[in-house]
Amino acid sequence: MKYKQIISTLSALALLAILPTQLQASDEYLYHDSHVHLTSYVQEGTDIHDYLEVMGDKVGRSTLFGLPLQQKWTYLNSEDNAPTYYLHSDAELYYYSFTDAIIASEYLSLNEKEKERFDPMITGFNPTDMYAVDHIKRVLKMYPGVFVGLGEFTIHKEFVSAKIAGETASLSNEALDNIFNFAAESGLIVLLHSDMDVPFSHEGKMPAYAEQMHKLIVKHSDTTVIWAHTGLGRVVYPRRGEESKADLQYNPSHLDLIEMTLKNPELKNLHYDISWDVVAKYIIATPESIQRTADLINQYPDRFFFGTDVVAPKIETYYDVYNMYKPLWDALTPEANKMIKLTNYERLFDEAKGKVAAWEKKNSK
Repeated sequence: MKYKQIISTLSALALLAILPTQLQASDEYLYHDSHVHLTSYVQEGTDIHDYLEVMGDKVGRSTLFGLPLQQKWTYLNSEDNAPTYYLHSDAELYYYSFTDAIIASEYLSLNEKEKERFDPMITGFNPTDMYAVDHIKRVLKMYPGVFVGLGEFTIHKEFVSAKIAGETASLSNEALDNIFNFAAESGLIVLLHSDMDVPFSHEGKMPAYAEQMHKLIVKHSDTTVIWAHTGLGRVVYPRRGEESKADLQYNPSHLDLIEMTLKNPELKNLHYDISWDVVAKYIIATPESIQRTADLINQYPDRFFFGTDVVAPKIETYYDVYNMYKPLWDALTPEANKMIKLTNYERLFDEAKGKVAAWEKKNSK
């Protein structure tokens, strides 16, 4: 449904409840969205022109990608009930490379002014496949001037990883090393989903995948990486952290672990996004969690990004995640507010655009 049609059918009061209110009278954008899925797990979604209307004059720029995985519809599992999400079926997921062509086609349907508001990303590759880099290069050469990054793609993800057909992805797979190496060579930003821990993990030991992730980032110090959702998941909860009475060893909290990476000069290429309403619920859960998160972002304001993680964005729900974070926004300094919402995005993605354009020009033959 078009934005004008929505306006005509909703009351003014209802519309104001949907849209953010704190900058209604301002000519400044609320944010750039670093994490948006235009299409779903069955490759259906929102037309890019409709998404532009959702963004309106509130959102300046947005990443643009689909989902690299397709949910299989197995009749023996769900009969005539077509699944549209990975939790709707026990059937497997499989990598869907055509998603990159869908995103490129949507982007290329825009005029030049409209294109300036989007930063498309390549997702349609299998991160366990040594040929994945060939797919990425092929997409760049077929659609020059379109893509600026890789992702969001997944390594470890609760429930999802076990459903994907074929080899299980790993942070220590050489195929992933090849992808990171090429991202450094071409200037592509990497937006990676990898849960920091296994589902329902127990306190008292280090998260299962944290050390592997840190080693990967150190190994690829020239690759710009954004760790989606700060490594959290639907049932990968933020660790509380405490001192163990049994052995007096310090058991770091989730934010302690993040702070350790931010302090480490070997991980200076690592950034975090706080996208997803699930992550927002964790952060705004208590006054203490809000303040602790705000303190960390205020201390390292150049290392964080805001994104919605909305799938197939619609005006009725698109701004919900942003509005959920109001207690956090209120706790940030003006400088940190602007950086996490706007200028960090501009800095990294503008730099990536220039580098990728140079690679495409050099390899256009």
